[in-house]
Amino acid sequence: MNTSLRTMTTAVHGGTRKDDSFGAINEPIYMTSNYWIPTDGTPVDWSGTNSNIYQRNRNVNQMVLQDKLCALTGAEDGAVFASGVAALAAVFTTFLNSGDHAIVSEVCYSATNLLFREYLPKKYNVEVTLLDTTDTEAVRSAIRPNTRLVHVETPGNPTTGISDLDAIAELAHAAGALMSVDATFAGPICLYPLKHGADLEIHSMTKYINGHGDSLGGCVLGSRELIGQIKELAMVNYGGILSPFNAWLIARGLVTLPLRMRQHSEVAMEVARFLEACPAVRFVWYPGLESHPQHERAARYMNGQYSGMISFDLYGDETAHQRFLDSLTLVTHAVSLGDVESLIVYYDRNSDKLPHYPEIYREGFFRFSVGLEDSQDIIADLRQAMEKAGIL
Repeated sequence: MNTSLRTMTTAVHGGTRKDDSFGAINEPIYMTSNYWIPTDGTPVDWSGTNSNIYQRNRNVNQMVLQDKLCALTGAEDGAVFASGVAALAAVFTTFLNSGDHAIVSEVCYSATNLLFREYLPKKYNVEVTLLDTTDTEAVRSAIRPNTRLVHVETPGNPTTGISDLDAIAELAHAAGALMSVDATFAGPICLYPLKHGADLEIHSMTKYINGHGDSLGGCVLGSRELIGQIKELAMVNYGGILSPFNAWLIARGLVTLPLRMRQHSEVAMEVARFLEACPAVRFVWYPGLESHPQHERAARYMNGQYSGMISFDLYGDETAHQRFLDSLTLVTHAVSLGDVESLIVYYDRNSDKLPHYPEIYREGFFRFSVGLEDSQDIIADLRQAMEKAGIL
């Protein structure tokens, strides 16, 4: 594959496998659990990570998706899983053993938080320090002789905090630890963690990579050596595999990722500016705004595209917030993110997650995934909902 191709061309052609015997231009869906094993003396990798033997080990659609992800991110290899959580768990259980210490972003996806607060310490005796990784000195101070993994989520879910990847990678590697980065909030176009020292890049492909809200999946990208270890343990022996059909759906969505991220970013910037100027808004955090606490870092790491994730809050009580949600007609009240349509979810002041977030969030807030709609239509929907709620 020509490595000098630009991003949009790579999204279309990168990693493409043309091995269909009927000459199909688009990759077929290989719905088979088994593959023919050669009897002509051809060497067979019975571990299954380098030969097609059984779908749990690997399948053609999975390989197509992995190759395209590697072409877009510069990774040597990739592993894809049935969900983003499966991808995260694959990393943590492959590289952390009993007695090891991990440093983890305290502001992170809820399943990551639960794995490190509950399951890994209690079931597997892994020592964990959860902290604000946007504070590089806090990371430095937390490193121990047995630190084996520094896991950073940036932009953080749901606060959009930006960590200093270059600096944290240097700290982790000096301590003999790996650094993994969950960049789901950015997608692999707005942020390239592997180029900033990360050993492993993780995404919930359910979100921006797929982009259409119709398929779950997760991926881990990195060196061939590290990904090989993950495949052997988590794919072959844990079995959290991605189905051929879901791999096909996600690979199809990946083709338009650069176009979608450009639109998400442009629309979100206009919506964030509206929210910042709106008297009904208590606060708004969006990495593209100069008012964001880590805007300078975002400008350095995110290549001028800041994704579609905004967090904000409105003045008013819980009843007014609920009226606002009920009055939205274009924006959908739902979890998840990165879809073509705009999605919003509210964290009320009773949420058990709030104590882990920056103080400004602790009265409650909205996590807003800006879709591909026209910015003026989104803004109009937000405005009319604020008016009906009596906030504006």
